[in-house]
Amino acid sequence: MTVAIEKPEKTGTVEPPAPARRVRTVNRAVVVAAVVLVWLVLFAVLRGKQTLALAAADLTDLHRWFNDVNDSIGANRNSNPLFLYFFNEIRVVIDFLVTFVQELISQPTAGRPVPQIGWLGVVGVVGYVSWAVGNWRVALLAVAGFTFLGLQGLWQESMDTLALTLSAVFVALLFAIPLGVWAGLSDRVNRIVTPFLDFMQTMPTFVYLAPLTLFFLIGPASATIATTIYAAPPAIRITAHAIRSVPETTVEAADSMGATRRQALLKVLLPMSKRTVVMGVNQTIMAALAMVTIAALIDAPGLGKTVIQALQSLDVGTAFNAGLAIVVLAIVLDRVTTAASGRAETARGSDSPFLKWRRQLLTAGAVVAAVLVYLSHMYVWAAEFPGEGGIGSGIARTAADVTTWAQDNLSGLTNGFRDALTNGLLNPFQTLLTDSPWWLVGAALVAVGAVLGGWRAGVTTAVCVGLLVGTGVWSDAMTTLASTAVATVLVMLLGVVLGVWMGRSALVDRLLRPSLDAAQVMPPFVYLVPFLALFGATRFTAIVAAVVYAAPVAIKIIADGVRAVPETTVEAATSTGCNTWQIITKVQLPMSRGALTLATNQGLIYVLSMVVVGGLVGAGALGYDVVAGFSQGQLYGKGLAAGLAIVLLGVMFDRITQAAARRAGA
Repeated sequence: MTVAIEKPEKTGTVEPPAPARRVRTVNRAVVVAAVVLVWLVLFAVLRGKQTLALAAADLTDLHRWFNDVNDSIGANRNSNPLFLYFFNEIRVVIDFLVTFVQELISQPTAGRPVPQIGWLGVVGVVGYVSWAVGNWRVALLAVAGFTFLGLQGLWQESMDTLALTLSAVFVALLFAIPLGVWAGLSDRVNRIVTPFLDFMQTMPTFVYLAPLTLFFLIGPASATIATTIYAAPPAIRITAHAIRSVPETTVEAADSMGATRRQALLKVLLPMSKRTVVMGVNQTIMAALAMVTIAALIDAPGLGKTVIQALQSLDVGTAFNAGLAIVVLAIVLDRVTTAASGRAETARGSDSPFLKWRRQLLTAGAVVAAVLVYLSHMYVWAAEFPGEGGIGSGIARTAADVTTWAQDNLSGLTNGFRDALTNGLLNPFQTLLTDSPWWLVGAALVAVGAVLGGWRAGVTTAVCVGLLVGTGVWSDAMTTLASTAVATVLVMLLGVVLGVWMGRSALVDRLLRPSLDAAQVMPPFVYLVPFLALFGATRFTAIVAAVVYAAPVAIKIIADGVRAVPETTVEAATSTGCNTWQIITKVQLPMSRGALTLATNQGLIYVLSMVVVGGLVGAGALGYDVVAGFSQGQLYGKGLAAGLAIVLLGVMFDRITQAAARRAGA
């Protein structure tokens, strides 16, 4: 007998789902710590083996090949068609432009003992232009600033620097503005140019110099071309951003009215982007001024040459006076262009009775400026700055006296601080990098890069490590890496402390931000001078100067990140009884991970460029190799390889930290 088995009827109940499997997440900090621990163990066993150390005067086959290429190019420069009809022609055009501007404002011309426009005319034109594009306060600042340059006894040197800066900015904007507009209009072009701009902005300033001298020789032309290449990326980026920031509805409204693409560009996009584009011009001018001073290494005239000569002879007084002139020039150019970017908005919000007479006043001002130019062209008293630069001599003497006093009275404090940091942090880390086998350091760097930035960053690091080995300056690169890493740690400590303080307090932000903005205006050379007085010509001087140079950008990024944490989140933490320290460490800093990683990225790039500049004051390593390559012909190839090594370090740092920032913000 069969028995029918009835199936149970379905009810509305649903069986509970199987418990989800827990996915283990690996803490990246723990993995990095494990990599470092393995490295330390192997270092203890293999110390001093396969370090690829190279003496200062020794060359590798690559360095000799670079020397041979340099010699070959020099021998064939006037016969090779590529040079005859391309590189030489570019050099001639740039030389003509620079010479024209120099003869206009700084250098005597044929048959004249003075430039075409003397100091009185230059001051008049600067004051008028500053007033026309900005306001009367900026005009007064410009007139006072340029007059001060003459009182320092550095009028001609300052005008040479201004001439090179204006020439480089003119050429840079000639290409950068159209390319930026194109990138703003086309996603495809933007994708193509962005990696190149990233690469150009990652490269420290020194690196542009050596390869350009190979093709354009040492002199103002190479300096101007190097400055143009360095200064163009900000204008391209900011112009593209400005075009893309115009509201879509505005563009669509123009299209609906029948405007062509050209009309939409000229009548809508560019006028609405004008303020942001002028900000890009500001950044280009600041970058050009910084680069022109460094280009003195390849015989660019101006204030940079005065600073370099003073640093090499440890003449702190003269270096301080010239550095102060660079700062004054930078502040004037920055204030004028910044005022130009916001003039329309300022005028709309002003109720000054002079606004309705502005056109007539500008016409009268133009007449006064023209009269001053005429006087400076015709009369020696208006062409040559009067006096002997007594203020500059006094500044130099005072700076030298302060230096002597600081060295006599503060040497115990400064030397103690220097020795503690050098012996406690820098020397051990440098020993770990330079005395470990090259393959062990490379493996550790690749592992850290992959853990922090992902497999793409790991692959990039592996390629950079391989190429660093190929440059033949591995040991010097590791010395530079040690200084860069130590300086970056100090930058981040300073950045976190001041950045959190600014992010949490609007008053502190208002007090500190103007100083940070002003610090970013100053070219990197200027930072070396006061620390040379305090610490002497040592690598520690370069590290401290790098920290002060890089800290402002890190502080501002961290401050903005902390400020971006939602108020509701902070209030919720406060309501649960968290104190200030807990809110900072458990809420605001963890939620600002992306900003912290970005600050690390920017700090590293700034530090790397400054540590290399420190080669002028005893930092050694790659910076010394580059400088020696300019001054000693037999070391040209090694200097070129050192420049390539700097690029590889910069690319490696940039890729790792950018990838880590993206992962932190995800």
